[in-house]
Amino acid sequence: QVQLVESGGGLVQAGGSLRLSCAASKRPFGRYAMGWFRQAPGQEREFVIGVNWNGVREYAEAVKGRFTISRDSAQNTVYLQMNSLKVEDTAVYYCVTGPTLRQYDYWGQGTQVTVSS
Repeated sequence: QVQLVESGGGLVQAGGSLRLSCAASKRPFGRYAMGWFRQAPGQEREFVIGVNWNGVREYAEAVKGRFTISRDSAQNTVYLQMNSLKVEDTAVYYCVTGPTLRQYDYWGQGTQVTVSS
């Protein structure tokens, strides 16, 4: 079993920045992807961003140009840099990992990000 521990959430004003971190308790697969989903109040959970083992990245349209993802494979850690935050980015952010960018088998507990106007 792989545990994912997120950190870095909090309250920020619109236009500000936050950086989320996620550490996996162990290497989940030989080659694996890591990424982030989010769920806003009353909304369905949605994909935000992901990075594959070979550096290929995918972004939700809503965050392109504002969010970036990076990973430290040696530490089984992934980072989400969120810039130019908007009120609509308010959500619980979940770290995920899986064998591909289309399959995520492990989820973190989530960290709250609140963007105020």
